[in-house]
Amino acid sequence: MKQHRKRRTWVAFAAIAGAAMFHHASGCMSFDEGLQGDIELTSQVEDWRDEVIYQVLVDRFADGERGNNYRVDLSAMGKYHGGDWKGLEDNLDYLQELGVTTLWISPIIKNVDTDAGFDGYHGYWAQDLTALNPHFGDLAALRSLVNAAHERKMKVIVDIVTNHLGQIFYYDINMNGEPDERVAGDGVSSGVTHINEYDPDFDPRGVQSRTSLGEAGPAPVVFVYDPATNHVPPQPEVFQDPRAYNRKGRTVNFEDPEQLIMGDFPGGLKDVNTKLCGPRDGIAVKEAMVESYARWVELTDIDGFRIDTVKHVEREFWRYFTQKVRQRLADKGKTNFIMFGEAFDGRDNLIGAFTKADVPPEDQLAYENECVTDGRTLTGDQLDSVFYFSQYFTAIRDVFQLNQSTKRIEDLWNLRPVHWGTQAMELGTGVAPSDMPINFIDNHDVPRFLWTGSVEGLHNALTFIFTAQGVPCIYYGTEQEFSGGNDPSNREDLWPSGFATDGGTFTFIKRLAAIRKESAALRKGAVQVVWSSERTGEEEDAGVFAFERKGGDAGDDYALVVFNAHPDKESAPTFGGSPMKTTLPEGTKLVDALNGDRSFTVGPDGDLVISPGLEPQSALILVRE
Repeated sequence: MKQHRKRRTWVAFAAIAGAAMFHHASGCMSFDEGLQGDIELTSQVEDWRDEVIYQVLVDRFADGERGNNYRVDLSAMGKYHGGDWKGLEDNLDYLQELGVTTLWISPIIKNVDTDAGFDGYHGYWAQDLTALNPHFGDLAALRSLVNAAHERKMKVIVDIVTNHLGQIFYYDINMNGEPDERVAGDGVSSGVTHINEYDPDFDPRGVQSRTSLGEAGPAPVVFVYDPATNHVPPQPEVFQDPRAYNRKGRTVNFEDPEQLIMGDFPGGLKDVNTKLCGPRDGIAVKEAMVESYARWVELTDIDGFRIDTVKHVEREFWRYFTQKVRQRLADKGKTNFIMFGEAFDGRDNLIGAFTKADVPPEDQLAYENECVTDGRTLTGDQLDSVFYFSQYFTAIRDVFQLNQSTKRIEDLWNLRPVHWGTQAMELGTGVAPSDMPINFIDNHDVPRFLWTGSVEGLHNALTFIFTAQGVPCIYYGTEQEFSGGNDPSNREDLWPSGFATDGGTFTFIKRLAAIRKESAALRKGAVQVVWSSERTGEEEDAGVFAFERKGGDAGDDYALVVFNAHPDKESAPTFGGSPMKTTLPEGTKLVDALNGDRSFTVGPDGDLVISPGLEPQSALILVRE
């Protein structure tokens, strides 16, 4: 998600607190410059649970336009590699054959171009929220991609960041007008500390200036000016005011709530003070975020936002941002616009909290409504869903890679109606967040499954995310069996694969997508676990997990999915002579839609005997004959 930085040097253009603002220096279009006027907005989605999402790092997918290839260095994983929106559009056939229905593309706005030897190819170093990243194309190219996707009934989700901007200023701690990195203290009479003025440690008072005589008050903020690397004052102009940032320095303890919310993200990414609004505070930070990102929807007709680093922003902001974006877009004809967030955390109660329509105490809500000027008061509504990180750690990692108890999955799923919102957001997707987690295996922040896992295990995990309640999300390259480790090794170029469509994992995902498309139960059915096991050794049910999908919005459709996650032995859903019980009547015939070579008949009291058992790291998707 983010890159770390070391010291860099250049000429700084000072903007001390209270200093003058800067002129726009983006060097490319600002919103709709050159392509005037809004376009007609459309609602492309009936039910987001019908979708299969494909996450793309645009820079690493396909190079369709050589004219925007500057600062490209294919020899280094931390540099730009040349992928762009034209390359994506040129390969929509490939994605459609895979079974993808929704593209989630990396951030589109202009970034700090390069910093401390790394490039902003990933998109999380925002510098200008009103301009597009010229490495990926212009507004015409982005519109063309969205239009081409819509013509194929595909949707486009854009990654956005509201928590921070890029490395756009430093704290002039010693007040010499230069961005320094130094060691302070002699180790005898005082402790030795390392001070990097782009990335100083968190101070609850705010970053303090200091000289040889001691502290001297809040450190001045200095915006740098180096057009060659796009270290220039940010846009829109409100972000050139130092008050727009918390200015407390780098988070060093993510368990400290104050640091989590108000600290700079490690690497010098500047934390925005997202509590501020014009009517109440005299600085329109909240309004600028809504205006900047909603405007890109109005200019391109994209269909949703994936929102980065949500746990680093107070929930007050999410209530304002999500509701004002939904209202603005609905007024212009864009409904069922999805907003799901990323909270990189295994605690289900933490990630679920951002999906709850919890109305805060009356005095807090009144305080928040001081920011509202359109007469539409805020409620408790927040995000439509979140990336299911608790399931990633509990199921994908612990069960499908590390052979831990499958009972862990059942326990986690039982918590979702408690921890997550159970009511759809007004003007949102129409689906309760607890019924629509975003299920994933790989992404750009974690090592790929195949870094340590097997192809058989990967296929089993893929079956899991395609059949579990929620929306499956595939990370680009998983279909080509990429196996990169931690960032940036998990951000490989896709084009050396030749966009092959005949590989084992590509065809397996294609089959899963087709099965899911034909089954209302697998897309919209409620879930009921019918077998889980505490056992992980040589026991007959070690590694077995099974659940039914039925009811809910699926009508009378039915599916029963059975897994053996054990890496070494055959297992079956039976223990001590007691087989798995389903809710089906005796005599119901089931066939395996995944492999097509097995069939079963339900016995008395819903008993179902799977004999022989399932091979290691394999699954059955059983549907009525």
